Amino acid sequence: MSQAAALPDVVRNIERVDAQVVAQAAQFPSSILADVAGRRGGLHGRIAPLAPGMRFAGPAITVEVRPGDNLMIHAAMAVAQPGDVIVVDGKGDLSSALMGEIMSQQCMALGIAAVVIDGAVRDSEAIRELGFPMYAAGLNPNGPTKFVPGRLNHPICIGGVTVCPGDLVVGDADGVTVIERTKAAAMLPLAVNKVAAETKRIADIRNRKALAPAWLDASLRSAGVIREGETL
Repeated sequence: MSQAAALPDVVRNIERVDAQVVAQAAQFPSSILADVAGRRGGLHGRIAPLAPGMRFAGPAITVEVRPGDNLMIHAAMAVAQPGDVIVVDGKGDLSSALMGEIMSQQCMALGIAAVVIDGAVRDSEAIRELGFPMYAAGLNPNGPTKFVPGRLNHPICIGGVTVCPGDLVVGDADGVTVIERTKAAAMLPLAVNKVAAETKRIADIRNRKALAPAWLDASLRSAGVIREGETL
């Protein structure tokens, strides 16, 4: 790509995952969506909710910052639309917080659905009381700087997962799952089937019809643990 054709550091307009897809995806656990998406969309477990009751779903506004600087998060909040999820590649830095109570209050007033940060936040008790869905890699009372440039609405890598602007992001007590915008709608019927299968499996366990998974012996044979014709 030539320099003239390169994206600016700040991209204001993006294509978002459809709002109806977001609404339907919000009905499923992050674990179900991660499974049907190929077990590759779950962020690293270090990125966790400040309270287990926090949940959200929405399209990603992606932010890249330099460690300890939150200038571009403020820029993201200025361009975000109601229902968006701000997803921040904070480089995993825990030496200072990138957000706290004031910015969380602002996010709530703007209708932002959640913030996911691979970095630290502060004012955790106040954010829990607000009920604003804040997912972070840790806590630190130090405040950030606000003068280092970064990028807004470019692809980022956070928690081992690539996130593009407009991708579907879903979070709950287990963590955060990201699904590519163009694939999100196709995952919904798979999620319905997955929930039905797991519901039946749990029912069969409870009524003692199937206390071991039906696939176990075949998988053990394929792995060479037991021989053909053997069972546990």
